[in-house]
Amino acid sequence: QVQLVESGGGLVQAGGSLRLSCAASGRTFSGYTMGWFRQTPGKEREFVAVIRWIGGFTSYADSMKGRSTISRDNAKNTVYLQMNSLKPEDTAVYYCAVHRSGSFYDSRNYDFWGRGTQVTVSS
Repeated sequence: QVQLVESGGGLVQAGGSLRLSCAASGRTFSGYTMGWFRQTPGKEREFVAVIRWIGGFTSYADSMKGRSTISRDNAKNTVYLQMNSLKPEDTAVYYCAVHRSGSFYDSRNYDFWGRGTQVTVSS
């Protein structure tokens, strides 16, 4: 079992930046592929970014490319999502999760979700 706790969300003006953190505990963290998703009311969870443990592979949603960076610190059991040039449409609850198998871009292929952290971008 893995427990995930997201933090770093908040209220920011458009054009601002936030750094989200996802702290993992409960099992060895370093072997997992980790993803970030976001969700707004009434909509399904949307892929944001993913990072593999092996090889440093990363991938981003088109909406986040060039504006965000996913990274991890295995010694601290933490994954980060640096988001810059934030837009009002980035407003959502952001979740991290552990990838299980299959496509990185499908939230159904992830386990051990955190409770999320709210990001609100004002115009």
